[in-house]
Amino acid sequence: MTFDFRVNPNAPADSLEAKQPHVDNGLIVPDPSRYFSPEFMRKEWERLWPRVWLLAGITSDIPEEGDYTTFDLGHESFIIVRQEDGSIKAFYNVCPHRANRVALNERGSVAQFTCAFHGWQFYCNGKLKAITDEDTFAPELVAHRPGLAEVRCDSVGGLIFINMDGKAPPLEDWIGLPEGYIENYEIDKMHCVRHVRSTWNSNWKVGVDSFYETYHLPHIHPQTQGVMEDFSQYDLYPNGFSRMIVPLCVKSHRIPDQETVDAGLRFMMQDAGMDPDKFEGNAREVRKAVQKAKRARARRLGLAHYEKLTDGQLTDSWATGLFPNVQIGMHPEGVFIMRFLPHPDDPKKFYYDNMTLFRYVDDPDYFVPAWMGLPHGTEVTGKVRPNIEHVPEGQKPDLGEVLDQDVELVAAVGAGSRSRGFNGPLWGEQEVRIRHFHRELDRYINGEK
Repeated sequence: MTFDFRVNPNAPADSLEAKQPHVDNGLIVPDPSRYFSPEFMRKEWERLWPRVWLLAGITSDIPEEGDYTTFDLGHESFIIVRQEDGSIKAFYNVCPHRANRVALNERGSVAQFTCAFHGWQFYCNGKLKAITDEDTFAPELVAHRPGLAEVRCDSVGGLIFINMDGKAPPLEDWIGLPEGYIENYEIDKMHCVRHVRSTWNSNWKVGVDSFYETYHLPHIHPQTQGVMEDFSQYDLYPNGFSRMIVPLCVKSHRIPDQETVDAGLRFMMQDAGMDPDKFEGNAREVRKAVQKAKRARARRLGLAHYEKLTDGQLTDSWATGLFPNVQIGMHPEGVFIMRFLPHPDDPKKFYYDNMTLFRYVDDPDYFVPAWMGLPHGTEVTGKVRPNIEHVPEGQKPDLGEVLDQDVELVAAVGAGSRSRGFNGPLWGEQEVRIRHFHRELDRYINGEK
């Protein structure tokens, strides 16, 4: 049996919206120790994290030569910096002299990097510029001109990736999504308008699992049922990639009243520049009306990338999983990037890192979508990159009611995974993305990749 809900049953086979063929990942019930075992965590540090492409940043954060941002993963830190020719390079954020962090800020702009410990200087291309009191060093010790250690770096559609493995396939071969899937949204023209990082009391994989299905929506987030369908289209792609298309501007099939246009749907019409008071249809007709309104508005504003998107993409969330630890909720007006970053030492904790990106348009008819949940007064023009909001451990990240509920859920699941009464997850057909993710993870852990 396979779950075969389709958002658009009439989508052509070559459409990015088309339902993908079934992938048989078996029915193995994995040992729950993967969610808390220090040994499993050690294998991930050895066999997974150094070998995969990791989402390290976004291109709009470093628009000019010398602009840099940092990315931390476990005990590693990386500097991603824009070069003179417009390209992007990445380096381990460590001085070759005595291992001090070279970049101490999360982002900035420099003409050169200077180590704060002893003043060694490095060009933005990583090459050594100067050694303080070099004549006091034996010439043969520094004859190789020790610069910053470079790490592989590439980008696609405004997303920057790094890879520590010199033998890994190129990014374009590793990304398991069809051509144009990411690029059509033009994320490179969006800017981060909020960035929040918090610590959650569970393994990072519990975080991935929890956001890879909508099976839980009617039970954990019942308030969403008036504006989205909790039956989603699940699609699996090569290399552990996957997506779910979550229909928005509709009511869940579980709600008996499918006719009344309630407050949630009115908000979504307002987001599209519509006047809900002038809408004469019923709730079943809202989604198509919003799609039509958004497309008309895009043509008026010259937003040509809308023409590359299907009608469904104008309303629905294409929640796309980038193996191993990222999910992006993709919309033409903006995207919501979630990174599940492992704790350096404790397998029972992870960092939930999320960035809200918005494509600003200076027009009174163009609004920040309500789904972004931005605090009142948030700067959205992209002129100022907000600092990362670091949420103290034990405190909720203030990302809205739904995500506050997820914080509690993930902690409870993490604790439950260590129970003697739990023998491993029983993933159903609405959880195929989770099984697909873990099957790919096991290929790395078991040495198949």
